[in-house]
Amino acid sequence: MVRRLHPTDEVNVTDWEPPGLPAPDGLRPGDIELRLTADLMNLPIVRSVVATIATRADFDLDAIADLKLAVDEACSTLITRAVPGTAMNCRFTVSDDELCFVGTVDSATGTEPSTRSFGWRVLTTLTDMVDSRVSSNGQHHRLNIELAKRRVSVEVPGARA
Repeated sequence: MVRRLHPTDEVNVTDWEPPGLPAPDGLRPGDIELRLTADLMNLPIVRSVVATIATRADFDLDAIADLKLAVDEACSTLITRAVPGTAMNCRFTVSDDELCFVGTVDSATGTEPSTRSFGWRVLTTLTDMVDSRVSSNGQHHRLNIELAKRRVSVEVPGARA
């Protein structure tokens, strides 16, 4: 039986708690994981997510723009190397002074992205740390690209007085 609420019924939504679901392996409270088809058409979604996370983490506008470009470049690299029809996993972790991104796809090749490419230069210019790894699971290779951007803290003279 479904009970419909009448407009005069009082509902206290602050008493509602979401069901306690266990966190996926390796996720900490506050981590955000996004899983989508490894397709270039999904890049705007990932850019939007990283911009929102960086804004909420109080990154300045320049850092947010850098993160959007860097994550876009990392995901583009992952997508072009992904086995067609597979998923791309994106994990965002915010710590006190840093936003980390790890993107993962199944790849048909066991080679890492070239550190001499223009795209890699973009990543190293826009972030404070970038790394890639390839591992094998027997059928495919798993390609990870990890990057991190630190929040710039600006000391304002006399602010602590």
